[in-house]
Amino acid sequence: MGELDEKAGRLPGEIVEIYRAPRRLHEERDPREVVEVYRQPDSREVVEIYSRPAPRIRERPAPPPPPRRRGKRGLWAFVGCVAVLVGLALGSRALEYAPAAPGKSRAGGAPVSQSEEISIPAWPVGQGAILTVSRERGEVLTAQEVYRQLNPAVVTVRCWTGEGGSVGTGVIFTEDGYILTNYHVVRGGKDCQVLLDNGYAMAVCYVAGDADSDLAVLKIPPGELQGFGTLPTAPFGDSELLVVGDPVYAIGAPRQLSGTLTNGIISGIDRSIEVEGKFMTLLQTNAALNSGNSGGPLISDRGQVVGINVAKYMSGRDSVEGMGFAIPTSQMERIVNDLLGWGELQPEPLLGVTVKSLSAMLGEEVQGLFVEEVSPGGAADEAGVRAGDRILMAGGEPLYVNDDLLRVRRRLHLGDELTMTLEREGETLEVTLVLEDPVE
Repeated sequence: MGELDEKAGRLPGEIVEIYRAPRRLHEERDPREVVEVYRQPDSREVVEIYSRPAPRIRERPAPPPPPRRRGKRGLWAFVGCVAVLVGLALGSRALEYAPAAPGKSRAGGAPVSQSEEISIPAWPVGQGAILTVSRERGEVLTAQEVYRQLNPAVVTVRCWTGEGGSVGTGVIFTEDGYILTNYHVVRGGKDCQVLLDNGYAMAVCYVAGDADSDLAVLKIPPGELQGFGTLPTAPFGDSELLVVGDPVYAIGAPRQLSGTLTNGIISGIDRSIEVEGKFMTLLQTNAALNSGNSGGPLISDRGQVVGINVAKYMSGRDSVEGMGFAIPTSQMERIVNDLLGWGELQPEPLLGVTVKSLSAMLGEEVQGLFVEEVSPGGAADEAGVRAGDRILMAGGEPLYVNDDLLRVRRRLHLGDELTMTLEREGETLEVTLVLEDPVE
């Protein structure tokens, strides 16, 4: 994103894709400016995260001095103005952002000097807050109903680093002010605030975040909520219930236009995409996502958040439109609750069993997973699970595909117990796994 202009409430020098947008109408137009050009000079295909960077936050410019006599002072003033203009030009170059290859700088050679450390005032973990993802889908809503119900729980997130700033989006998921956003929105932040849909601004604290999953949790402190009451919240739904073609909506602050609603469909599921040097498994959508949508919700037509928008796909070789990506709720439930409870991700337990879906084997929906292999000495082996068994249920939930078992496992931690219902040679039995070994 561009630099924050507190007086005008916008980002001067903002870009369309990677080009600078027009300045204010009363300013002289730069003949180099290009609007609505959708190709970038970098010939590589890239995945772009799109809340920032801005090279620094500019102070409000001082009024021009009164006319003076020509002399050395005038010469030095002219030289200073030229230096400022050059600096601003270099700053706008830094907005031409694409993830850098290892060992290279971003923005076509413009180095990134911002600190990654987050020093936003902290809020303690372990306060009992949780993110709940519902397995019930609910009724289909119109676009107007989705917006009316969800937009009050969507906030614009503004962070300052001392060297720059970022603008993204967040989602309120508890009535006392816990907010979910992208880690890259708050990365390097020193101060942060959120703007509610009614225009009310509140300072926020940093709870915890994880750079690899690109998720972070913020908290509005009680002092900011005095006299305000409880906050509207967004319901979260299970992304694993989605299929390609399902309608979805995005709400966010593209180019700081808070409360913008766009729509589309689920274009793909379980896409493995490289984002800033790491691979992420994401939902793909053609709902329009632009700079400022980072951290905002991807919403199903049932009015449930099913993903957190994180990236878009761009190419310099050919035209790329409508390829956005979101972190699915099936992944984030465990991550967010680990951040809320411990401030960092906890080891995920190993079940010690290799399974295959009976539905995949038989070509029709059949309950149960076929046990192909049991790891010697693992949790399943110690509980008495054998190769050839059929696992009907785990943790009280019926199993149809492998992802059903993975979803159950994501909610568990080392030391937890997991009850399984098995079918063996026509008999039904229950076993209890004690989860001790972590996933490597």
